[in-house]
Amino acid sequence: MRVWRVWLEGMRAAVYSLLSPMKKECLVCKQPSRIQVEKLGLCNSCYIRIPWIREALCRICGRGEVCYDCQRRQYAYFSQSRSAVRYDETMKGLLARYKYRGDERLKGIIGGMLVHAYHLLQKEMEQQRCAESPSFQELITFVPVSERRLLERGFNQAEQMANELGRITGIPVVPLLNRSKHTDKQSFKRRSERLDDLTNVFEMDKMFQSQLTSYLAASYVIYIVDDVYTTGSTMNQCAKVLSECLPVKVFGITWAR
Repeated sequence: MRVWRVWLEGMRAAVYSLLSPMKKECLVCKQPSRIQVEKLGLCNSCYIRIPWIREALCRICGRGEVCYDCQRRQYAYFSQSRSAVRYDETMKGLLARYKYRGDERLKGIIGGMLVHAYHLLQKEMEQQRCAESPSFQELITFVPVSERRLLERGFNQAEQMANELGRITGIPVVPLLNRSKHTDKQSFKRRSERLDDLTNVFEMDKMFQSQLTSYLAASYVIYIVDDVYTTGSTMNQCAKVLSECLPVKVFGITWAR
């Protein structure tokens, strides 16, 4: 009888082990924890600290408060932009580890968070009854970096995030934009300086422009992916180039706002 009891206990432990979340190091806090796939592979403690953006007050940029940047902008070349999280101190630290200290293991987590912003955008588009023609096609692209910045970091974080979003949603990712010149970090500049600095920085990739205009699709919806939306100057300049070169409706998807 004792043998059977020991065997049953062993089987119960084995089944529990298979059904329970795997215990391994959380990539954010680096502590051994029960990791859950549905929580982006994070421990519960780190997951509940994510400052998700769940409601937008600004219809254009998705900000959760009154947005003076959108009010002052003379013309928005993108229809709407939505972000996944608020750019608080925790998220700043996470992006710094990934973007500046090269912890590329975080790309899956940060890229996975973009799905939340994509769903926010889809919900808004459905509410507005965004018309889709039979030849309508969705594409994902990303904000390009200069060759100098690429050499410094070794990767383009926006490109990696776009690839993660494309992998999850099944939407093709296409490098539609090139950066024609290097600019200093936009985060240290005033709004007026950003506008001046980004003029004529981006250009359409001629090869992809030729391919897309030759397809039978009459129009495209393009999602531009970037890490942080601050004033929207970068997003607007990228959208301007795309809308001038293609029959397209442009939306922004960024990780943080």
